[in-house]
Amino acid sequence: MSTAPKSEVLNVTGLVEYQTGAIVSRQITNAEGGNVTLFAFDEGQELSEHTAPFDAFVHVLDGEAEIKISGTPSLLKAGEAILMPAGQPHAVKAIKRFKMLLTMIKA
Repeated sequence: MSTAPKSEVLNVTGLVEYQTGAIVSRQITNAEGGNVTLFAFDEGQELSEHTAPFDAFVHVLDGEAEIKISGTPSLLKAGEAILMPAGQPHAVKAIKRFKMLLTMIKA
């Protein structure tokens, strides 16, 4: 998975395309302190409940998703964001096709 070119203006939502029945991802950048990954979820696709050792910031760019953190669901639409705390179980489900930018904060 290649990262995005540096010092260039990017059309972020255009860096990944939707694929029927799939979740597509592209890493934008990866550094010791964290990484940024763009995801495109087809409607109904989901990441089952899991935990991560670091805080993660989810920004919905397009569509609609349910983000569940420690059993509490939140419905997010384009332009909205949520912080998923380290060590707390979370899951992501596409209510409609959606794209999100995930920023993992390691430092």
